[in-house]
Amino acid sequence: MTFSIVAWDAASGMCGVAVLTKFFGVGSLAPFARAGVGALSTQAFVNPLYGRAGLDLLERDVEPAGVVRQLTAADDGRAHRQLHLVDRRGRTAAFTGAETVEWAGHRTFEGFSVAGNMLTGERVIAAMAEAYQSAAAADFPERLMRALEAGEAAGGDKRGRQSAALLVASTEEYPYLDLRVDDHADPMAELRRIFEEAKKEYLPFKQLLPTAANPAGVYDADARPLPPAASPDDAGEGEMASR
Repeated sequence: MTFSIVAWDAASGMCGVAVLTKFFGVGSLAPFARAGVGALSTQAFVNPLYGRAGLDLLERDVEPAGVVRQLTAADDGRAHRQLHLVDRRGRTAAFTGAETVEWAGHRTFEGFSVAGNMLTGERVIAAMAEAYQSAAAADFPERLMRALEAGEAAGGDKRGRQSAALLVASTEEYPYLDLRVDDHADPMAELRRIFEEAKKEYLPFKQLLPTAANPAGVYDADARPLPPAASPDDAGEGEMASR
């Protein structure tokens, strides 16, 4: 019922998932990503329990193929599942259960994987792979978006479309991007719209947020990092209250 791309970008260190389906709220169930670890998508008869468990295994440096084996071996419903993932080294692995609805399948590459089920045909994931590869000059989130758009243009989910999501992890525990379209007549177009909106103010603003490297973030009046020894009171109580 779903098609997606999972990828790791060596240049930026980002990882993420872009996914679209004819089902409500795919962003709440299918895509998972963790900074410095990897990304995963669970689909078909989705098993959200794969998400955290799979990323925990990747964080312990279990190879992706081993992660897939462990997750599916413990799942009696595995014949109805689809799963693919990528780790921080760009290694990929995928699984498409024998009972997933045709057309169903996956393709794995160094650095990314594409997969889908209940599709109009194999051309959907082929188009996604080609679009991702041909967009090498674009930034990572844009490459994911172009891959998803190519899959939709190639036929997508044979039942139609309803929800889409883009999840990108960068360097922090919180996502770099977590965009969701839960219920829309044209979820791909709506995801593109909110993605473009996010680039205007949301992503520039996130550069000011606290990070592991700079736990204070940027919050003084001139948008400059405060000295390490400064306390919130140093910024002025009145000014803090005005924000």
